[in-house]
Amino acid sequence: QVQLVESGGGLVQAGGSLRLSCAASVSIVRFNVMGWYRQAPGKERELVATISSGGSTYYADSVKGRFTISRDNAKNTLYLQMNSLKPEDTAVYYCALSHDGITYWGKGTLVTVSS
Repeated sequence: QVQLVESGGGLVQAGGSLRLSCAASVSIVRFNVMGWYRQAPGKERELVATISSGGSTYYADSVKGRFTISRDNAKNTLYLQMNSLKPEDTAVYYCALSHDGITYWGKGTLVTVSS
């Protein structure tokens, strides 16, 4: 069984920063793709960023230049550094790890950005 636990969410003012963490119960080197999604109130789930086993990264246009995805294989942890936060970044953020066509999800952490 794979369990993912997000942490680091909270309330921050516009322009501030937060770092989200996703701790996995298994070695993350087994996963082909790891990423972060978010879902804002009344909106569909949105892909924020991904990182492959080879280190290639992808960012949604809305966060490019502000967010950075990274991983620490030794700690089995995925990170999302969020800078220059905007009110429209307010959402529940979920980490997701994929391997052999199977995706595992965390329960989410709430990020609220005030104006």
